[in-house]
Amino acid sequence: MKRTHLPLNALRVFDAAARHLSFTRAADELAVTPAAVGQQIRALEDVLGVVLFRRTSKGLELTDEAVTGLDPLRDGFLKFEEAVHAMQAGQSSSSYTIAVPREFYAQWLAPRLATFRAANPDVRYQLIADEDADFTEANLDLAIRLVEGPGELEGVELAAGCRVTVAAPDAPDGWISWPAYPAPDGVEATLQVGNAGQALSSALAGLGRTTMPLPLVAEALAEGRLVALDGPEDCRFSYWLLAPRPQWRQKKVKALLAHLTGE
Repeated sequence: MKRTHLPLNALRVFDAAARHLSFTRAADELAVTPAAVGQQIRALEDVLGVVLFRRTSKGLELTDEAVTGLDPLRDGFLKFEEAVHAMQAGQSSSSYTIAVPREFYAQWLAPRLATFRAANPDVRYQLIADEDADFTEANLDLAIRLVEGPGELEGVELAAGCRVTVAAPDAPDGWISWPAYPAPDGVEATLQVGNAGQALSSALAGLGRTTMPLPLVAEALAEGRLVALDGPEDCRFSYWLLAPRPQWRQKKVKALLAHLTGE
């Protein structure tokens, strides 16, 4: 018999009926009707090609075939329970694997992870620099990405979409272009970089102006290391905390999410 075709529900009914030697008491345990128990037992007998119970003057009795299979079946159910407990253990784990852009980690996430760990000293983090890493291959709990929305994943917006064009004080009038925010139409970039972190470092170094998500430059603007030339203004892109739906049910993910969103 193929493993995928195992009649697990009927086997569970058989186990209950075998323990009670009564379809009625088994039905009470399983919150079904005695007729439903009898139907499951008959279906299981048809699949297995054996008789599992005999009716006698004293009530139900197990056949020899049923007795032979009962202990291995119960061992199997115990293994199922162990497997479920092992899978659920990850919910209470104190270890987080997070894919996050370096620049967003430095400017926004790192101090918040620090305060979360101060309140939860057992917490451990593993950071993946590639925010587009595959959740399964990288064994991710969460990812933070600069996107228009969650797409096929579940997500929470960590910072509202807002952009601002910045430059260092007295920086030359040239454009630093990067994929999310290239130079304006008709303007030739004086420097092209590959990501937000490089664009931010270039602007701080005085290499020109660039458009950035506000969360990445808020501190530098407040300290006067950068000045706002245009904006802030609303935009399509914002930083989202993302994960497949099953991850959102984990207790550890809910705890970190509540901290990051201030809930």
